[in-house]
Amino acid sequence: MNGFEDLHAAVTTNKVFQVIEVDGEKLIRISGEVNGSLATVDTFSNYHLELVFKWGEKIYTRQNSGLLYHSFGDFGEAIGTWMTNIECQLMHENLGDTYLMNNTVCETKVTQTDAGYTFDPGGQLTQFGKDFNGPGIKKAVDAEKPLGEWNTVELYSFGRTTVHVVNGRTVMINTNTGVFEDEYIQPLQSGKIQLQSEGGELFIKSIRIKPIKEIPAEILQ
Repeated sequence: MNGFEDLHAAVTTNKVFQVIEVDGEKLIRISGEVNGSLATVDTFSNYHLELVFKWGEKIYTRQNSGLLYHSFGDFGEAIGTWMTNIECQLMHENLGDTYLMNNTVCETKVTQTDAGYTFDPGGQLTQFGKDFNGPGIKKAVDAEKPLGEWNTVELYSFGRTTVHVVNGRTVMINTNTGVFEDEYIQPLQSGKIQLQSEGGELFIKSIRIKPIKEIPAEILQ
């Protein structure tokens, strides 16, 4: 549809990840009851991904999940469950934040406040990662819809630049994505894609991806 291809991923058998039917529409249900990963088999680079999701009513710890991209390595290497990755945060009230797991890094223009570093297109270009200024970067604006409504998250990845777009608003631009190893930063511009089960019930209406030759100029503004 519209140039997108559906992503194919394995579904676990213990009902952490299920395909269910609601009002004649097939959805992926992520239980959130335990930490888990739904991952693509293929590796992706230079793409535009579109994810449509909403939160369910069941909460085990908090309404938390993530769209994990540039994923590589073994399951369990990141926080005991996930492959090493860069996260576009899906957590309620943090939708669109960046979190750099393990030794992944990026450079982002930010301003610093009492709450931490926040993406700011006019801010200071700063290195992030656990060995630099920390793994977390806050979104520029809160574009999340009220609980129970569908959110559309778009991820643009081209070269070493990634952009998080929430409900049509650009909330994060990361550049020079990489992996910090042996005192050097190695470029990171591709990887598998994971969806988290991490504390709250989540429903996925669609997740689609298509190749791109550049990030549209209007997305980078």
